[in-house]
Amino acid sequence: MDPALEVVQNAVLRTAQVSSASGYSSQQVRDLERLGVIPPAARTASGYRSYTPVHVHALRAYRALAVAIGPVEARGMLARVWEMSITDAAALVSAVHVRLATERGRLLHAQDALRAIRADTVSAASDGDDAMTITELSSALGVRSSTLRFWEKEGLVMPKRVTSLRVRLYDARGIRGLRIVAALRGAGYRIPAIRDILASLDDLEARDATARIVQQRLDDLAMRTVALLEAGADIAHVIRSLRP
Repeated sequence: MDPALEVVQNAVLRTAQVSSASGYSSQQVRDLERLGVIPPAARTASGYRSYTPVHVHALRAYRALAVAIGPVEARGMLARVWEMSITDAAALVSAVHVRLATERGRLLHAQDALRAIRADTVSAASDGDDAMTITELSSALGVRSSTLRFWEKEGLVMPKRVTSLRVRLYDARGIRGLRIVAALRGAGYRIPAIRDILASLDDLEARDATARIVQQRLDDLAMRTVALLEAGADIAHVIRSLRP
C-alpha cells in the first residue's frame, strides 16, 4: 500500500503526516490552513496541530482544482465550502463541471468557424455581389445589431458600403469575418486578439497558426477537465464531511 494512503487511515494526523500524504510542505499546509483552504486544525494540550483525513482530502482536492480553475479561484471555492451544506457544496462543484463543458463548446464552435475560412475564401471571391444588411446579418449570427456596430467601431469588420438611406451592406468577405468574430468572442477571445486574427486571415500560414492556438486551448481545457475528474474522490470526501 502507498505509504501516503496508509497514513490517512489514522484518526489523528500531525503536520508532517499531512505534508507527506498531500504532497505539500509543512509550511504550505499551515499557509493553506491560514487561507481557509482547509479548516482550522485542532490543538493538543501542548499546542501541536492535530489534523484529520478530511484535511488531506481537502489539500488533494485543492491541488487538482488549482489546475482545473486556477489557484486563486480554487482557494476561494474551498474556503467557502466549509460553511456550506452538502447540497450547496455539491451544486458548486457541479457548476465547475458545467463551466468547463461550456467553455469546450465555445472553443469547438470557434474551431469550426476557423476551419470554414478555407472554404469561404473561394466563395467570397466568387460571390462578390451577394450582400446582407445589418439586420439580416444580426439575425443570422444571433447577435444584436448594436453589437455589430460596436465591432465595426472597433475596426474588426467594415460594411461593404452604406447606402444613401444609411443601410449597412456586408459582402461575402464581411459576412465571413463577422462570423469568425462572433465565434471567437463566444470562445472568450478579447477584441485586440480578434483584431490580430482577422488581420492574418489572408495569410495561410497565419490562419494555420491561429487554428493551432485554438487547438492548444482545447488541449489545455482537456487537462483541466482531467484534473477535475481526478479530484472527484477527494472532493466527495470533503463534501461528505459537511453538515446535511
